[in-house]
Amino acid sequence: MTAIVWLRRDLRLTDQPALAAALARHERVIPAYIHAPEEEAPWRPGAASRWWLHHSLAALAQDIGARGGRLLVRRGPSLATLRALARESGATAVFWNRLYEPALVTRDAAIKAALREDGLAAESHPASLLVEPWSVRTAAGDPYRVFTPFWRAAGRLLDALPRPLPAPPRLPAVAASLHGEPLDALELLPRIRWDAGLAAHWTPGEAGAFARLDDFVAAALARYRSDRDRPDLPGSSRLSPHLHFGEISPRQALAAVREAGGAEPGAAGGAEAFVRELGWREFAHHLLFHFPHTATEPLDARFAALPWQHDEAAIAAWRRGRTGYPIVDAGLRELWQTGFMHNRVRMIVASLLTKNLFVHWLEGARWFWDTLVDADLANNTLGWQWTAGCGADAAPYFRIFSPVLQAERFDPERAYLRRWCPELARLPDRWIHQPWAAPPAVLAAAGVVPGRDYPEPIVDPRGSRALALERFTGLKAADPAGTNRGPVDRRL
Repeated sequence: MTAIVWLRRDLRLTDQPALAAALARHERVIPAYIHAPEEEAPWRPGAASRWWLHHSLAALAQDIGARGGRLLVRRGPSLATLRALARESGATAVFWNRLYEPALVTRDAAIKAALREDGLAAESHPASLLVEPWSVRTAAGDPYRVFTPFWRAAGRLLDALPRPLPAPPRLPAVAASLHGEPLDALELLPRIRWDAGLAAHWTPGEAGAFARLDDFVAAALARYRSDRDRPDLPGSSRLSPHLHFGEISPRQALAAVREAGGAEPGAAGGAEAFVRELGWREFAHHLLFHFPHTATEPLDARFAALPWQHDEAAIAAWRRGRTGYPIVDAGLRELWQTGFMHNRVRMIVASLLTKNLFVHWLEGARWFWDTLVDADLANNTLGWQWTAGCGADAAPYFRIFSPVLQAERFDPERAYLRRWCPELARLPDRWIHQPWAAPPAVLAAAGVVPGRDYPEPIVDPRGSRALALERFTGLKAADPAGTNRGPVDRRL
């Protein structure tokens, strides 16, 4: 008997429920990746995600080949391709691991129904979350909108999770008569090669994910609680792209940090803090699953009436890291060069765009979507709506980050600023995060001419903050209960 394992963003062999189920019940198993980015519209993978996908698929193909199997790569549409592969191979079943983005939930439900109508067994498995979005409900049976009670309820389910599954030592050979596309035919890599910075900072694939997790547990977990907000320190896990592409599962990450936290008393606090961050990832998927409109619309529908501004020059300056605020510019330059931005800095740059420049949060979300290697629709949506004030938060409108105060607090030695804004490197710590306020003599000694070597601030933070508060405060009079869309029942 033959089964197809339809791989998507679960590009690993360890803790692979769909693959394990297929191997347990079938002699022959065909691992297949079907490239159909148009089925993810309007959120097709961005440029950085495509770069990562290419290298992740290459690594997976090598890992599968080393175990005697073969990764079959084809191009969509997904249903037609699965049907064709089933006819060619004689497969009687298709297994896959679930995805939770709105377009893919709809697609996968239709594919499951169509395959079963064809007489094939079609099974989906949980693999990319710790808890299924429909398994955590309020006492009234509704989905959660606030993180703390959500995580309190979800956390009770963690101890019952099974241990991660081991990787299969061998995989069945795939018949040579079954053809696939060469990976290069998918044209995932940029034609004009701008990706040297990504290659220097990342190793896509399951082995790279294991190495990243091991390094984090050994070197950073013990200080994670205190260092995770410091962009100048290697204090965060940087596992997010590996989790997004399924090169490692959240169960594996959870098990590793809990084991380390239990074995070393000094790491217990860091383990607890990291697990809570996994909880935010779960919450993001919970919200997007139950409120699928939030990928493009605010969770708090009152914000749909806000008169957002669209200043092309300001948006372009923000994207290039030329806002005149060093902590903002440093983050956006880090993003452009490495495909990553520290989470604390993500909030700062998002606050400037939405609260000071008053640009719609979707402008920033789309830029992140194209440039982040860990671009994840649920996390991206949650982060931008949280910062813009229109998402899941009890008191959002008055949270406006000060770029100066944030740099003082989270980059105290200004190492992050000096790395990514080298034209300011000679300024003293007192002035590098606010060069517009530096005395002329200090600027001259550092070789900085405002407006020539580094831009003047594109917006006055105090005046724009006051204006934002005025606009947001006007929304408080509206009744959100009558305007917010309710949840959608989308159980898989």
